Amino acid sequence: MLNRRQGLKNAIRIGMLLAAGSVLSLPASAADTIKVGVLHSLSGTMAISETSLKNTALMAIDEINARGGLLGKKLEPVVVDPASNWPLFAEKARQLITKDKVDVIFGCWTSVSRKSVLPVVQELNGLLFYPVQYEGQELSPNVFYTGAAPNQQAIPAVQYLMSKQGGGAQRFFLLGTDYVYPRTTNKILRAYLKTKGVADADIMEVYTPFGFSDYQTIVGNIKKFAAGGKKTAVISTINGDSNVPFYKELGNQGLNAAQVPVMAFSVGEEELRGIDKKPLVGQLAAWNYFMSVKNPANTAFIQKYRQWAVSHNVPNAGTVVTNDPMEATYVGINMWAQAVKKAGSTNVNAVRTAMAGQSFVAPSGYTLTMDATNHHLHKPVMIGEVRADGQFNVVYKTPVTIPAQPWSPYIPH
Repeated sequence: MLNRRQGLKNAIRIGMLLAAGSVLSLPASAADTIKVGVLHSLSGTMAISETSLKNTALMAIDEINARGGLLGKKLEPVVVDPASNWPLFAEKARQLITKDKVDVIFGCWTSVSRKSVLPVVQELNGLLFYPVQYEGQELSPNVFYTGAAPNQQAIPAVQYLMSKQGGGAQRFFLLGTDYVYPRTTNKILRAYLKTKGVADADIMEVYTPFGFSDYQTIVGNIKKFAAGGKKTAVISTINGDSNVPFYKELGNQGLNAAQVPVMAFSVGEEELRGIDKKPLVGQLAAWNYFMSVKNPANTAFIQKYRQWAVSHNVPNAGTVVTNDPMEATYVGINMWAQAVKKAGSTNVNAVRTAMAGQSFVAPSGYTLTMDATNHHLHKPVMIGEVRADGQFNVVYKTPVTIPAQPWSPYIPH
């Protein structure tokens, strides 16, 4: 009886406080926040690349919240780790949408992880922002692609290698991780090279599993392939932590950029952090952004990320770098926020409509625009040479942004 009386007194006291306008520290309900899914591998072979994208997403969410949030609500990130396990990406995406009730997902790196998530977001009418360059040949109403399509990275990179400025390459060693992105990209590149008169005998394709580390024989075969008298280049679509032993083996065997240039599509500033850069000086990468570009938007982006890394105790916060997929993540979150404001809602159908034509001044220094019809960004193309400090000298960039061609004209679809 005493407990019941005390409970009644407490209830009356709370009611009086509410009536008097007192603020109580009560738990927020789900309706008080907008939940945002962050779906990146924080363990396994892809953690080397994806952890920084998770950090970038959280930084962008913090910035939006500091400005007052969206629609009068704060954003609440829900972070999950699919652990470089491709079927687990689908499971975690379903969990984010059905259990955690997120309004949008920012995530994935590999195309196999994206393709794992794709049927889930289409079935449940979820929304995925995908921030990494990919092989194209896909278009979904439930995905916004903020990384590069092949005509915004792979094709221009090969054109550069074949040019006088790029060394006039005539033979191509296509080396990639064994999954859909490298194989489809190389199918496109092989078809493109044939239109330029490159014979099959001057193209070699080699694939290795995720997490592969023994590149001694492969680098030896690159040297043999390059010994035929024609200028040879390597196109690398190696993903994840396998990049570290590959580049180390190039150094071990003395294969430098002057002899055989390597053009990488998935190696940026983050992947180079743990490698001795001196043997790699002059090696190439094709992206749409490099940390080294000079402009006010990039200076602010780098400074904000460094400060966020220190304040959030990111490992080795003093040496953090920015890279292309981080920029694409940052642009995607900010464009989504702009679309939510325009739509006045987080409803997927409303946001999808509002995303058409959204623009944002990116750290690259270019104003990026979301195509009104194909869910891809108009992006610049940049080619960079590795410096001894792990940054890139930009040796080529387009003067304007390039509209994406999701479907390659070089292979049938």
